[in-house]
Amino acid sequence: MARASVKSRPGGVGWRTLLRDFAGMFYPPVCPVCHRHLVEGEEVLCMECIARIPRTYYHRVLDNQLANRLVDLKAPLQRAAAYYFYRNENPYSHLIRVAKYNGRSDIARALGRLYAGELRVEGFFNDIDALVAVPIHWTKQLRRGYNQSEMIAFGISDITGLPVYGNLRAARAHKTQTHRSAEERRRSLTDIFTVDNPAELCGKHLLLIDDIITTGSTVLSCARVLHAAVPSLRLSVLSLATPEP
Repeated sequence: MARASVKSRPGGVGWRTLLRDFAGMFYPPVCPVCHRHLVEGEEVLCMECIARIPRTYYHRVLDNQLANRLVDLKAPLQRAAAYYFYRNENPYSHLIRVAKYNGRSDIARALGRLYAGELRVEGFFNDIDALVAVPIHWTKQLRRGYNQSEMIAFGISDITGLPVYGNLRAARAHKTQTHRSAEERRRSLTDIFTVDNPAELCGKHLLLIDDIITTGSTVLSCARVLHAAVPSLRLSVLSLATPEP
């Protein structure tokens, strides 16, 4: 039986969300960047911290630093964009870690919505047919409760209405890439990703979503598998963060 290609948006309420909503009755939510209380109309981040996001503006330049890092003859990309620069000492980089490891899937989804809102007015999504998130193995998703890249994709879908496809799958588990060299990352990602129902992707322009792109090994591994399975596919890449050049 073919796997479902369009991911349904999470409709259930997780226990972490219930606890957070209950706590919010007594302790007003705070901005995870500046730690000030959020006011009515603010979601996850306060308006001042949104204005101060260290944006890359890579979406405005085809030949940007991220696109140059991801040049690969086996995985040609149409465009590459990232929301902001990742710096270890910067509180905005903390958002990625909290969204991934601390059960704050709402941060990932909210950042996806924020970025999509800025990109949509500049026509970035005009020729994109669908979104696909960099997958994680089901065992990791079971432990974490969600795939943070998929939550970003759902946030983008909230704004654009683009479907989130589930054709890309992690066939086996792999360890975190955080402390590995570029070569170690490349070797560890060999034969990890597979494509389900490739005929469904023929002729489409997919936007591949990840939370952070450092060396680019993970997204390029996904891109190679997708292009090998569907040669007619057009592919672009988007992440929340990338290191400053």
